[in-house]
Amino acid sequence: MKKRIGAIGLVLMLLFLAACTEDDNESAEETQEEGVTSVQAEEIEKGDLTRERTFHARLEASGMTPVMIEQPLEVDALEVNIGDTVEEDETIATLTLDGNTQSVDAPEAGEIIQIQAEEGENIDPEEPFIMIADTDEWKATGNASESILNLLNIEDEVTVTVSGEEKTGTVTNMDKVPDDTGLYPVTAALEAGDASFVSGAAAKIAVNETVESDALLVPTEAVVENAGESFLFVVTDEDTAEQREISVVTMQSQQTAIEGDVEAGEEIVITGQSGLEDGDAVEVVKGE
Repeated sequence: MKKRIGAIGLVLMLLFLAACTEDDNESAEETQEEGVTSVQAEEIEKGDLTRERTFHARLEASGMTPVMIEQPLEVDALEVNIGDTVEEDETIATLTLDGNTQSVDAPEAGEIIQIQAEEGENIDPEEPFIMIADTDEWKATGNASESILNLLNIEDEVTVTVSGEEKTGTVTNMDKVPDDTGLYPVTAALEAGDASFVSGAAAKIAVNETVESDALLVPTEAVVENAGESFLFVVTDEDTAEQREISVVTMQSQQTAIEGDVEAGEEIVITGQSGLEDGDAVEVVKGE
């Protein structure tokens, strides 16, 4: 009887030890998983580090067609208003003189941007009666500093921003003589496309200036600074973080040019560096 009880006790003890061993294994696995740091990463690039230089400009239609009337005729009827779009040969007004009536047709298609005289008024023959603008082609003219002027050449592409909308423009004119303000007039041509521009609208012309050429470029958020030293965490083939010391050449808000024992194409940690140490296991995850 005692032998039987002892055998049962031994079996229970073995089961208990097996359960403890399984719990210990699970705890070890959990500890190992907890030791892996989730990070986001990007590759080191090689290229030019640039910065944006801007100056203000005003927008106007590239093509302006004046409608001239050679006599001081009276405006009998206006068929258009400022802002209307007309087609070529479309009737835009009717004029009278001594009871004789004549119609005025649009010489070009475009947008009506100016009307000199209203109905019942006489036209001044020395000034355009109506101005028609080609709203497909526009030009932005502004005044650039000498340092920005030196970055530009005729036919260079620039970014023109109007009312928050960006368009690609082409430099068509650059004055080498400054105006009264000491700045240099610069004109860039652009197409409206689907945008609806207004003559005289404020614009901004942006030019890219190369700060560093053929440099190693990393996201600025990847650079870790501690005790006067700068370094990166490189993700190795073994999924560990390898700390590499670097020198910062030029730092900007988004990108930084660096030098050091790193190469273009290597993957570096950009988020998740807090508390990370050399040799720590990492898991690269995608950002939101």
